[in-house]
Amino acid sequence: MENSKVRIAVMVSGGGTNLQALIDAEKAGKIPHGHIVLVISNKADAYALERAAKAGIDTAVIRKISWDDQSGFEERIVEKLEEYGVKLIILAGFMCILSHGFTSRYPNRIINVHPSLIPSFCGKGYYGLKVHQKALEYGVKVTGAPVHFVNEIPDGGTIIRQKAVYIKEDDTPETLQRRVMEEAEWVILPEAAEQVCEEIIEKERG
Repeated sequence: MENSKVRIAVMVSGGGTNLQALIDAEKAGKIPHGHIVLVISNKADAYALERAAKAGIDTAVIRKISWDDQSGFEERIVEKLEEYGVKLIILAGFMCILSHGFTSRYPNRIINVHPSLIPSFCGKGYYGLKVHQKALEYGVKVTGAPVHFVNEIPDGGTIIRQKAVYIKEDDTPETLQRRVMEEAEWVILPEAAEQVCEEIIEKERG
């Protein structure tokens, strides 16, 4: 059965809460057309690697500092993806910007979740708590998360799914971050993964 599924790699840099949401969703049968076969991290101490190991998923650490340039780093990632026959790449808190040379190899095959409603508080430098801090500073009443395709422009690809989250008067960046993850990111990332996996299978069937 798994041979007929889209093979997925998840790329991470930190704790891996979105990875866990994907693992749990697959286990619950919510990604019937996809199967996570590999987790790649650019940091050897990322807790996401432990989450993957506990779930029986193969892992690889590919550190950018180990290579003289971006292309060497990305070529190593490509080698690993090809080794595992990966057809969908999910960026789940991966803190490295990927070049056009990399993203152009996988058109509509790389997806990312961002913790604010694009085009607000997105692009280069907007990640983690900083996004939620800026949302609160600007006084917006609604934030949320989209899942989008990845191209060479940070947070610049077509949106696949999105979900709004209302901001509360007593929110801090930390409470807002948690609620955006629970109410939006952990919901729509598995949904988007399934949607894209199904589309890949349909395209390959012709």
